[in-house]
Amino acid sequence: MKRSDPDLRERVVVPRVTRPTDLLATTLQGIRDDLGLAEHFPGQVENEARRSIETAVLPDADATDIDFVTIDPAGSTDLDQALQLERLGDGYRVRYAIADVPSFVPPGGAIDEEARLRGQTMYAPDGRVPLHPVAISEHAASLLEGQLRGAFVWTFDLDAAANVTATTLVRARIRSRHQYTYAQVQAQLDSGSADESLQLLREVGLKRIVLERERGGASLNRPDEEVVFENGQYRLVRRSPLPVEDWNAQVSLMTGMAAAKIMMDGGVGILRTMPAPWPDTLERFRNQVAALGVPWPREMAYGEYLRGLDRNDSRGLAAIHAAASLFRGAGYTAFDGSVPENPVQAAVAAPYAHATAPLRRLVDRFVLVTCEALIAGKPVPAWARDALPTLPKIMSRSDGVASRLEHASVDAIEAALLVARVGEVFDAVVISAKAGGGVIQLTDPVVTATIEGTVEAGQTVKATLVSADIATGTTLFTV
Repeated sequence: MKRSDPDLRERVVVPRVTRPTDLLATTLQGIRDDLGLAEHFPGQVENEARRSIETAVLPDADATDIDFVTIDPAGSTDLDQALQLERLGDGYRVRYAIADVPSFVPPGGAIDEEARLRGQTMYAPDGRVPLHPVAISEHAASLLEGQLRGAFVWTFDLDAAANVTATTLVRARIRSRHQYTYAQVQAQLDSGSADESLQLLREVGLKRIVLERERGGASLNRPDEEVVFENGQYRLVRRSPLPVEDWNAQVSLMTGMAAAKIMMDGGVGILRTMPAPWPDTLERFRNQVAALGVPWPREMAYGEYLRGLDRNDSRGLAAIHAAASLFRGAGYTAFDGSVPENPVQAAVAAPYAHATAPLRRLVDRFVLVTCEALIAGKPVPAWARDALPTLPKIMSRSDGVASRLEHASVDAIEAALLVARVGEVFDAVVISAKAGGGVIQLTDPVVTATIEGTVEAGQTVKATLVSADIATGTTLFTV
């Protein structure tokens, strides 16, 4: 199951499981329990949420005349973003509304304290553990269709090439006109029935992708995966991302880059940073994809290579999974005074901040409040400014929990996919080798696993599945 945050560069893809058998269901629940993830909130948090909702005051500024719409995965109820686009001379005007979560979270209160413990919404194969009480995240603060809501409203003026030429940010009341799914918008665009705003989303999105290529940005853009149980065994079903998901993501990325610029110009804030891959990491990845049969030309930027991989081909999909090694080391850098020496998020290829998912990520709430104050020429609220230095550690801890949840869940699911195939022989590529074995990458199904025997990195092997244990999330092959 993917995060519905459209930031494709860091999107976590955990396969969603339908009809898990008793053993897999128990294992997945045990993983959450071991990590201390509690879906329910303490009574004082729920009580404060009810009081906050009852006493919440909408902003004075009125933007209800703007035809905002939301675009999210089917079934989404925590809607962070709404957008509207129009032509502006030979360029564009993009309005992007972000849920006003701060209005429901009293600084230093019970909700705030619990949110700092959680850090972010955690996504598991069989559900999610939310950052905020559902009464806020899926109701009062969510930009639901037809509902009057407070929002941080970004307005971007773009030139003909979709470069940002002007940015404003105000708190205002809005009303989303429609809640779309990605599939609905893509169908309208493909049939020619989409309204002008959605047509301009495609136009602007495509131009922003060109700008991304020019600055050297990259994206994994991994497909969604669903595990179904049929005829006594598990099977993996994949859905490649629709083009509109990337176009929508470009608006989110543009907003994050604008937020970073505002905070850097103002001398206070928090950035999402990530170092460029080390040369030896790039070389190891280059050797791995060559062994998979999808070589990376040396004259091609890695972002361009990743964008061109066929997500419907097992070799291309295996290469995308292997590319996760290039997207490591991301963190948060807070500053107050001097701007960080290395402010760039390497996958975005620009300074960048998380600013578009406050319902599901703690740091976004502080970024939005900081940017709104700076752009209005007001002091950053003390509660937000004082919290900035503490956020990197909080988010790092939360990211670590999310990573452990992802990896343990994926290990259990991969074992479930293979448990009925013990004794079968698979084609695989050796990712790494050591005395007596190593790690292999299968191409169908696309999983990584341990292998015993004499192997060499980059070698293509026939691997026999010896065991698959759902409870421990382990699989073992031999040459």
